[in-house]
Amino acid sequence: MVKINAFGSSSAGNSYLLEDGDSALLLEAGIQPKNMKLDWSKVDALLITHEHMDHARYTKDYIRRGGFSVYCTPGTAKELKDVANYRVMECEYLEQFTVKKWHIIAFQVEHDVAEPCGFLIRTPSGKKVLFATDTYYIKYKFKGVTHFMIECNYSLEILQENLQKKRLDKRQYMRILKSHFELGNLIDFFKANDLSKAEEVYLLHLSDRNSDEEQFINEIERITGIPTYVAK
Repeated sequence: MVKINAFGSSSAGNSYLLEDGDSALLLEAGIQPKNMKLDWSKVDALLITHEHMDHARYTKDYIRRGGFSVYCTPGTAKELKDVANYRVMECEYLEQFTVKKWHIIAFQVEHDVAEPCGFLIRTPSGKKVLFATDTYYIKYKFKGVTHFMIECNYSLEILQENLQKKRLDKRQYMRILKSHFELGNLIDFFKANDLSKAEEVYLLHLSDRNSDEEQFINEIERITGIPTYVAK
């Protein structure tokens, strides 16, 4: 049975535990390990999507706790300067790699960093998990995904209102447009993808001031018919 636990999902820090039976993966390393309750010996690997500190700050500390390796793209690996090279496993876009009973593919996303990625993960029991955060666009379509862990950072309507009321400036506004997934874009993504096997949706990285948790859950459930949760 797949279990998803969020230790943090915001600009303050991101980290998630994906469990399937006695196996587990950590996704992102942006939360202090002392604030995370888990069995570190159970973790098979750490996956990092990009080098921003809210996703990668504690990579070295996680590895020290669990003795596992970190998997990321070459561009991200280059930025993880304080992590021992022998612990960093580079994964190219669209090339499947295996960690014990996990089968994983990194795919390209769009974000303002060197070489960002999302991950398509086949779990030991055969479930398929899509993990994508910090991106404003996903060009791929996916089949048979059972669990979506995907960013829904802001609503364009709320963002524009905050700009008009000077709660953020034009520079912040433009950066958000070119770095994060918006509610309408996520709805379009779901409409374009196969949801026939989908069991759960976890919305990630909601903005504190540019999102509405209840609205986002209701909209995604209305469109997909799938139980939807917000990771916090």
